[in-house]
Amino acid sequence: MPTDRTTEFLRELLVRQLTTWLPAALHRSRRATVALAGTTAGSAEAALRLVAAHGDQVRGRQVTVLVLADGAADLPTRLGPIEAELPAEVTVHLLPGDPYRLPVAVKAAGAAGAPLFSFVDLPGAVTPKLLTAATNGRTGELLLHTGDTARDALVSAGFPLVAEVAPVLPDGEAAGVIAFGSRSDRSLEAVRDALWAIGADLDVRYRDPADPMGATVEVAGDPDLEPLIRELLAELREGGSRPVTELRRHTLTATVYRAADTNRALADLLEAGEVRRDREAGRLAGDEIIALAR
Repeated sequence: MPTDRTTEFLRELLVRQLTTWLPAALHRSRRATVALAGTTAGSAEAALRLVAAHGDQVRGRQVTVLVLADGAADLPTRLGPIEAELPAEVTVHLLPGDPYRLPVAVKAAGAAGAPLFSFVDLPGAVTPKLLTAATNGRTGELLLHTGDTARDALVSAGFPLVAEVAPVLPDGEAAGVIAFGSRSDRSLEAVRDALWAIGADLDVRYRDPADPMGATVEVAGDPDLEPLIRELLAELREGGSRPVTELRRHTLTATVYRAADTNRALADLLEAGEVRRDREAGRLAGDEIIALAR
């Protein structure tokens, strides 16, 4: 069971990412599904309030909210008053069971072919069946809290963009791993920005689950960019010159840093003469090629 601090962290992350995802999903589709599996009652309440707050955008569309909960007997009572405030276009299904029932719930809700956002707090190992359901063909995004890295499993399931961080709480407590799978660079940037904003608010640091040294990055204030600078240099040495857009994506998928930090790190590298750019001056554009200076 997650601690109170981990629960608060997960709730804030869910709300921030859903705030970004829901308007975008309703802009491109007339129906969308939000699936919450293994989450706490407080997180489910927060998610429903978020949907209610977007009532104007929901009208004329169809939104389904699935809440998979095991043993939360008071959940119907807690969610009832919020459900009463929801537009008629929103349908809420409370389903008993653990997160591994997500494939059945998503299929029963008729989510196929439309945007699906899944928030899954998993007590055990990830399974291919669960992750395949979360991909929803090519329309799903998954925000996953688990005990260990799930990167390879998410890639195998069909998520082309995968990011992971391991939060470290103020008292040094490890809070598992946050993994995110998507097809959208914008969503990838949004979840990383959300993680850093929450980290600054709650004094949470992050480490890369794949880093055997377990080094953490402070996200409050101006971050130390040296680890990112080393990573970008290594990427350029291994793969050759790259557009700025690809380096920003590499930052998001292979480090704990934000896309905007890429530009700051590249500026430091340019100033130090470690790399060179296509243009002599001006803002670094996404299509501009960065190469090692020597």
